[in-house]
Amino acid sequence: MKSIKDALKPSAKVLLSAAVFPLMMGLSSYSMAECARGALDKMYCDTDGDLVADLPTDSSKWADPSTLIFAYTPVEDPAVYADIWQPFIDHLKTVIGRDVRFFAVQSNAAQVEAMRSGRLHIAGFSTGPTPFAVNLAGAVPFALMGSDEGKFGYKLQVYTQANSDIRTMADMKGKRIAHTSPTSNSGNLAPRALFPGLGIVPDTDYEVTYSGSHDQSMLGVVAGDYDAAPVASEVVERMAARGLYDPKEVRIVWESASFPTTSYNYAYNLNPDLVKKIKEAFYTFDFRGTALGDEFEGVEKFVPITYQENWSVIREIQKANGVQYTPDQLK
Repeated sequence: MKSIKDALKPSAKVLLSAAVFPLMMGLSSYSMAECARGALDKMYCDTDGDLVADLPTDSSKWADPSTLIFAYTPVEDPAVYADIWQPFIDHLKTVIGRDVRFFAVQSNAAQVEAMRSGRLHIAGFSTGPTPFAVNLAGAVPFALMGSDEGKFGYKLQVYTQANSDIRTMADMKGKRIAHTSPTSNSGNLAPRALFPGLGIVPDTDYEVTYSGSHDQSMLGVVAGDYDAAPVASEVVERMAARGLYDPKEVRIVWESASFPTTSYNYAYNLNPDLVKKIKEAFYTFDFRGTALGDEFEGVEKFVPITYQENWSVIREIQKANGVQYTPDQLK
């Protein structure tokens, strides 16, 4: 059996590195037939106005790999998630009739670059980085994890220590507050858009410290490294379920309405017959009784979605923050 290194080809280590992103972006500026594309990179067209890259009209440019690479959004312990995703990977192999490999990415930038370069075919992108994946890498969101009733989403929650003197959002003035990363929705962009209306302005009322991930923010709050942190509810709930922290040690100061959670995407140029099989595999997967179902409590199936509709609130939050879909802002 080929290793993941073989499946990705010898240049994978380079292509999965965010360091080559500027080079790849430079290559995309070549002259191309003019087409409607909105915010999409010049590599792509959007003639139907659905905000995602169109399938190339020339079928010779369709990708039809014998081995598909799947990557989940960067997490604190990639090895654990490789095991958790295995039941789904096995199901995906059966439905599409091809080999599928799970690959653990180290950053959002590396994950986006991997799909842009053609080395990543199916991916779960975090909420905030999803628009970057769509516009820079030709990712096409088509599913979210949800319930049998079609419900999905997560909340932005602000946590502090159980014995903290932070009782309201305004109490965070002058405190040590951890955000996750610049492109994270719940970990940075939503707080910057929503917190001023709650009486607290990031970078003005408190200095923003980037922890690198929701996991690190939450563990930092528990350890007392940070006085508080905005995090995604779904992440901290899974952390608590795995015993990574004791919920009694922390308390919620504030929480938002629901946002869409991790998007599941295929590369825009995949053979449409293959895309049908990929969608079939996602929509027929039963979470119950699997490690994936145990990890994502309350999730029962993948729910069909569209980027245009379900990411509208996220695009508005990013617009309010002056976000531009460029490699520099993704880092």
